[in-house]
Amino acid sequence: MSQRIVLFSTKGGVGKTLVSANLAISLARDEGKRVCLIDLDTYGAGDMAHMLNLKPQKAMVDLIAQLKRNPDSVAKKDFLTTAPNLGISFLPAVLRPQQSPHLDPELLKSVFTLYDKDYDYIIIDAGKIFSEIFANILNQANLILFVVTPDVLSVYQTKWALDTLQFMHMPLSMVRVVLNRAESLSSISWHEVRVSLPVDIIARIPSEGRIAGQAINQSIPVILDSPRSKISLAIKEFAHELTTNKKLYIEHAEIDALKLKEGTLEKSGDFWQKEGLTEALIGPDPYEEADEIVRLKRRIHARLIEELNLKRLDSKAFSDSKKNKELRDKAEVMVTNFLAEEAGSFITSPDVRKKLVKEMLDEALGLGPLEDLLADPTITDIMVNNKDEVYIERRGKIEATSKKFISNEQVKIVIERIIAPIGRRIDESVPMVDARLPDGSRVNAIIPPLSLTGPSLTIRKFRKERFKTEELIELRTLNKAMADFIQAAVICRKNIIVSGGTGSGKTTILNILSAFISNNERIVTIEDAAELKLHQDHWIRLESRPPNIEGKGAITIKDLFRNTLRMRPDRIIIGECRGVETLDMLQAMNTGHDGSMTTVHANSTQDALTRFDSMILMSGIELPIRAIREMIASAIHMIVHTARLSDGSRKILQVTEVCGMKDESHIDLRDIFIFKQTGIDKDHNVLGEFQATGYVPSFINEFRIKGIPLPEDIFRAL
Repeated sequence: MSQRIVLFSTKGGVGKTLVSANLAISLARDEGKRVCLIDLDTYGAGDMAHMLNLKPQKAMVDLIAQLKRNPDSVAKKDFLTTAPNLGISFLPAVLRPQQSPHLDPELLKSVFTLYDKDYDYIIIDAGKIFSEIFANILNQANLILFVVTPDVLSVYQTKWALDTLQFMHMPLSMVRVVLNRAESLSSISWHEVRVSLPVDIIARIPSEGRIAGQAINQSIPVILDSPRSKISLAIKEFAHELTTNKKLYIEHAEIDALKLKEGTLEKSGDFWQKEGLTEALIGPDPYEEADEIVRLKRRIHARLIEELNLKRLDSKAFSDSKKNKELRDKAEVMVTNFLAEEAGSFITSPDVRKKLVKEMLDEALGLGPLEDLLADPTITDIMVNNKDEVYIERRGKIEATSKKFISNEQVKIVIERIIAPIGRRIDESVPMVDARLPDGSRVNAIIPPLSLTGPSLTIRKFRKERFKTEELIELRTLNKAMADFIQAAVICRKNIIVSGGTGSGKTTILNILSAFISNNERIVTIEDAAELKLHQDHWIRLESRPPNIEGKGAITIKDLFRNTLRMRPDRIIIGECRGVETLDMLQAMNTGHDGSMTTVHANSTQDALTRFDSMILMSGIELPIRAIREMIASAIHMIVHTARLSDGSRKILQVTEVCGMKDESHIDLRDIFIFKQTGIDKDHNVLGEFQATGYVPSFINEFRIKGIPLPEDIFRAL
């Protein structure tokens, strides 16, 4: 296999072409190596051929065209220009600048692979332009040489180019500097150049302008025209260094069979799956080889923590966006270099490099394996049982993922990063916590000794976009008749309870209900974790506050509710009634705050009323059950019950009117609309239909009085 050496410079006139050509010839004639010289400087097409007095008839662009037409019929020697007197083979990229657009960057690897076994060294003059072609050349290199002259502009441009390479996740360990015209008159010293650049100078070629110019004008390589000159001797010494110092070269990790498709990594081999890094959300990886990548990531993670002293960093470095970006940029460069050092080889695929660097930065500075899950809009819940078990909910169904944390300690660090910006802590004295991410996602965390399997984390993701009624009808969450009726009820200021189990879509339905409120009404919402998304202008959001580290300073929903009554609200919406605030809510509904809404955890509309009984009694209020139920019956007009079905779909199962007391101890409930399940299809999807029960709600006349056009035939049972 050949060693591929790329020479590059961002500044013209530094002698890159001269160094490339003479280096290739010295490797062949002085070191006895098989050498192919490739001129990929498309902006200076023909310069190198003229310098060597060669007249190529074909170029790489012709070879690529043949590879596209029929790769099996390629006669690779036909495209090379041989130069017996020079001892090398020569392959220009193009013969004319107009051919440059026909160079396919994706096929450059195939070209190098074609000649790989025929040569010991492939020397590539890569030009001076950052382009897609140049990026693909770098991914084939074992060594990158920057040709620099000892002047401020050349050094400055080289520093910029090195920064760009780091942005491309190219490790500096595969880069060296060739200082041309070293110690010429009026130049800065090579010591100053070395201090200014983060990479070593591998060769210093002296300035002999007259000798170099004479050789170029005669189209004779300088090492042949003036073999005893200082410049020739320096190039020969440089060539010898390249053949004897094997540590200069970084070997390739051949993972290039991986390709990106629709945001996930697909493979023609099974490497990525074996390494446990596939983006596909599958069950736990059965391959033992996963330990290799896990160990690599652990080594880099440990080095990064040590180098950046992460454990002593101010928490503002993670919560302040500017400081976090500065820290991440610095860490990205370090991880790129660590990856090449620890892996012992250079991963040629830029997509794989980018993925690995991102994952390690996420683990060290972000939320680790959760970053990609949080970014996936199809995922609604993330559940971390311990470092090795991460589950998600997608489209209503729970799935295991291949995501893993490096350790349980890392899970705890991620939890701390989530809660630290809001002034919360988690440790043995406070082993469980509720919090909210900046995007509104709800977080619950619990750690040992309460959690016996390791730190556990649950995230309910916050949907940034509001569902519209039309979308829910399309998703078969409800039908058009139900939507029209619910809208009329909201406009008519009916007090509505949304009931359902965990994850059944209660908050989504509450958002839909709130969308029907007039824009000229004053709305106050009260929540434990802000999830409601209203579009009205006159909207005040209140959120409860848990106690501080000392157990003081808590502001409950009950406290906020009582304050809300002094804020002159037209509508009060409570995210969820779960305790002592229930009685206050019912009293407000009974005393002029019509059109209020809330949610409650329950398995049916009847259970919702039972839950209200329980919450009022548990608050310590000594009222007879009959008085409580009479209060409930007079305060609540409707219950909308939601559920998540066996196929993961969420539907409104009942829209029910609360019709007062049936007798002294029972509340009369009348279903207006229901969902009737009829079976399950071959794909396990729930079959059924929404139906009107035939019951016409008692407040239908209010719709007519307020001019709400709602035909009675929508209540007709089929």
